Amino acid sequence: MRHGGEHPRRRRHRPRQDQHAGSGAGANTRNAVYGATGNPFDPSRSAAGSSGGSAVALATGMAPLCSGSDMGGSLRNPAAFCGIVGFRPSPGLVPSEKRVHGWSNLGVLGPMARNVADAALLLSAMASDDARDPLAYSLHARPVRGEAALFHPVRRLDLASLRLAVSEDFGEAPVERVVRDAFRGVAAAAAPLFRDSAEAHPDCSGADDAFQVLRAAAFLGAHLEKVRSRPQDVGPNVRGNVEEGLRYSLEDYARAATAQTRLYRGFQEFFARHDVLITPAITVSPRSWRELFPTEIDGQPTRSYVHRLALAYYVTLAGHPAVCLPVGRDAKGMPFGLQIVGPRGGDAFVLAVAAALEEAFAGDPALARPVPDPAALRAAPPISGMEGFLGFG
Repeated sequence: MRHGGEHPRRRRHRPRQDQHAGSGAGANTRNAVYGATGNPFDPSRSAAGSSGGSAVALATGMAPLCSGSDMGGSLRNPAAFCGIVGFRPSPGLVPSEKRVHGWSNLGVLGPMARNVADAALLLSAMASDDARDPLAYSLHARPVRGEAALFHPVRRLDLASLRLAVSEDFGEAPVERVVRDAFRGVAAAAAPLFRDSAEAHPDCSGADDAFQVLRAAAFLGAHLEKVRSRPQDVGPNVRGNVEEGLRYSLEDYARAATAQTRLYRGFQEFFARHDVLITPAITVSPRSWRELFPTEIDGQPTRSYVHRLALAYYVTLAGHPAVCLPVGRDAKGMPFGLQIVGPRGGDAFVLAVAAALEEAFAGDPALARPVPDPAALRAAPPISGMEGFLGFG
């Protein structure tokens, strides 16, 4: 990014290892020093995480571009809650030499912005052929992804030539009724723009268990030493994930890796029949930031604190690119995020689909990107004085 002429600005917001790039811990933005980050549309509600600060900065105009991390949706979830664009690229497109499990496709870095064109611009600066990341495969003496023109400007795309698949829940995820209702309205508006549309999704059976195990293995690699030697420096989510990882066996890991491969191949078969898939970006509408995670969704108990992220982590497991596009508000008045999933390696294609939908919806107040009300934010009581602002309880 610096090489491309950018001047990154960063504020550290992670004295404890619970919300930070690559961990995907908690899916919220809270810690024991700086406290909670409120939603820009209602500060009493969550901004999601772990890239919640980036999403709020974009939504409120404090920053023009931000980067984020994504394992279980850590940049897609805040994008959905805060009404901005968050793009999870294909693994290896944005290389990182800091990933402990370099061969794992779960954790990636990606761009966040207020619109698709800006996200594509940042992606063009982030993508490269850095061989220190083993997933950033390359051809000898030939660039594969390190050419900015591959991603920006976003190419124009005729949606009427594409086959659309629509799914509320991948057949597996517990999705809140208010989210389902909002998604149905968006899907009904999107479908006529495509050549044809069908309710369909890849087979994601077994994905919840697989993600739980593979994610726990990533936590062991990244945090086991810290939890053992400096337990006071980690929060409850990271500690819980490490403890969970220690309970799994090598047989559990082999079963999870096999399930992930089966899911990946199912995605390939699915995208041979469909060009693009749309789903809600996250299973719930923003809730209070005091709630570390929902224990139930519309009366259905969640399996774990990451279960509400299922719509995001099914795509993570497959390794396909996905973007969260802000599309109006739900019945509670909170931003609604549409997840757009494309074929393997179709990063530029997914961004082009998102840009076309963004343009088609721009003139409709019910479907255009929502914008926070600065006057309402100024009038709202500061959340720093609210009970539970600091810490995790």
